[in-house]
Amino acid sequence: MQIRKLAYTAIFMAVGVLTSHLVYIPIGIAKCFPLQHVINILLAVLLGTRYSVSAAFGISLLRNLLGTGSLLAFPGSMVGAALSGFLYKRTNSIWGAIAGEIIGTGIFGALLAYPVAKYFIGSAAGAFFFVVPFMVSTTGGSIIAYLLYKTVIPAVLTEKLKG
Repeated sequence: MQIRKLAYTAIFMAVGVLTSHLVYIPIGIAKCFPLQHVINILLAVLLGTRYSVSAAFGISLLRNLLGTGSLLAFPGSMVGAALSGFLYKRTNSIWGAIAGEIIGTGIFGALLAYPVAKYFIGSAAGAFFFVVPFMVSTTGGSIIAYLLYKTVIPAVLTEKLKG
């Protein structure tokens, strides 16, 4: 069972890394990546918090190594993935996962991006500068995740994980 979960996590990471140069919204020094939020929510729902956060870290790391991401991907994606998984577990509802992703990335991740931008990237952007772009990215990704969740895809993946 664990190997299947790891394999699915790796597949989601591969999709995240491969699509990161195709679908992103450049806003200042940030590269907002809505598909990251889709992946965070779907993994939080299908596999749990640990896998969602691990995939968020892996995608952020690989995107940075490949030059398709920025250091701001770490706080943005990982906090959203963690809160998405946590709230999904508490509510057992896709809406809990979506709320966790939007609050975690759009507010907490954006605020944590400030010290990363200031001390590691040298940006003079204010503490609340990242809230709007992160919120736009995570809201768009959350809508896509919800639409995908309503298809047969999650049911098929859940069935494959059990089998």
